[in-house]
Amino acid sequence: MPDTTMPATPMQALAACDLKTQDLTSFAAFVAQCQQALAADCRLISLFGRSALPNEPAGVIVTAVLLPPGQSPRVLRGHATPGQSYPSLTARFPAAQIFERELWEQTGLVPEGHPWLKPVRFEGARQGQMGSYPFFKVRGAEVHEVGVGPIHAGVIEPGHFRFMCHGEQVQHLEIQLGYQHRGVEALLLKKAPERLTPLVESIVGDSAVAYAWAFSNALEYLAHQSVGLATLTSRAVGLELERLAMHLATLNGLATDIAYLQAAATYGRLRTAIINASQRACGNRFGRGWIRPGAAVPIGDTLRQDLLATLRAFLPDFQQVNGLMQSSRSARARFQGVGSVSLQAARDLGLTGVVARASGLSLDLRHALPGSVYGRHPLPPITQASGDCWARMCQRMQEAQSSTHWLLDRLADPALRLGDEPDPHAPQTQPFNWTLQANALCISLVEGVRGPVMLALETDANGRLVHAKVQDPSSANWFGLAFALRKQQISDFPICNKSFDLSYCGNDL
Repeated sequence: MPDTTMPATPMQALAACDLKTQDLTSFAAFVAQCQQALAADCRLISLFGRSALPNEPAGVIVTAVLLPPGQSPRVLRGHATPGQSYPSLTARFPAAQIFERELWEQTGLVPEGHPWLKPVRFEGARQGQMGSYPFFKVRGAEVHEVGVGPIHAGVIEPGHFRFMCHGEQVQHLEIQLGYQHRGVEALLLKKAPERLTPLVESIVGDSAVAYAWAFSNALEYLAHQSVGLATLTSRAVGLELERLAMHLATLNGLATDIAYLQAAATYGRLRTAIINASQRACGNRFGRGWIRPGAAVPIGDTLRQDLLATLRAFLPDFQQVNGLMQSSRSARARFQGVGSVSLQAARDLGLTGVVARASGLSLDLRHALPGSVYGRHPLPPITQASGDCWARMCQRMQEAQSSTHWLLDRLADPALRLGDEPDPHAPQTQPFNWTLQANALCISLVEGVRGPVMLALETDANGRLVHAKVQDPSSANWFGLAFALRKQQISDFPICNKSFDLSYCGNDL
């Protein structure tokens, strides 16, 4: 059976497979099924592979995660021989380009017809070859190249940006990442599952809550552990506070990049209020410790009133500074019409999360796969039309305001009891000894601040973790930033870069 997805709770951001009942399809049939699904308007969430286990046929086990319109995620699995080639999906579906490159780099499977096959991170034996990266070349008497990075002037992660310019106009931008590849997926197999959450929270530091929730969802499913509505609601509160704080960080950066210091200072002050509230809740300003498998921070009456007071004081100032930014002629002149990505381009490139919504794509797992919490208490869908820096700024403003109203509504609901749940940091009276389902695969998705965070866990016949796959939304969106710079002035790069606000470490796994 090629499609091995087991039905989960309807419209949950989770898919699972019982591998004991699975017959792996041939790689040719697997690719054909992927093509059919993509042609039927399914969205390619992920495509990844691993080496076969000793009890499996030699070769590579390949997994595709697809999201059909209005349905739960779908999982396809296939078997390929080492070094096998296949007709590239990218030639027809450009959104597959980053997945096929990573699959080739990690497994050696060759997508024939891929427009430009090259490493994503220079993993394994390629680690010493980053200096020979095959950059695209633009020819012409007045064409010149401008290289920036990988070491930057500020305290920032490493990445190299190669601008091919004609005068001041960027003809092509190429972004080379992978300088801090950390082997995260291998590290996740070296500790007992109950000790992994602190590591998961550090994969992308400004998305700690999203990653912890995705991991906990997968582990709870594999261990057949149910989680109550109060725990899920506490997790959603932590996630929306994280979203609010990180949108404020981006807005602060945008205001700084155009030297609008009044707005920059205000966004910075407001962000501090939000992350300090997270620290009072869980002991960490970035939300580490808010979520643990089977648990979340209990929100008793004292903490609830604390968060309500913080958000009520925050909202008027936030609305006021947003009004100042949006009414500023200088801000409009710098942001409007700059770095535009059309709706069709965003769809073709497979953009996701906040940058896709700013181009008009209504992609948000909180709406598509709401689960218990967002299903009971939905947020309004928010999109923009122009797809430029202005749209990405406005999208973040509106999403942050929507999250604030949602938090105020939930925390002020007297019927919602969030203080009776087990504290994840209280001394354990019983040892954590969950037994994981054997021969199973669980794929968990959470809508983080940048888009869908994915974490997949697979077990062997003894219930031990044998494969982990991590995917950050930035991996799909970096090419969108390069696309947005085409035909722009090179001086527009800082504001385009900040309007996307992607994660280096989300790519450099």
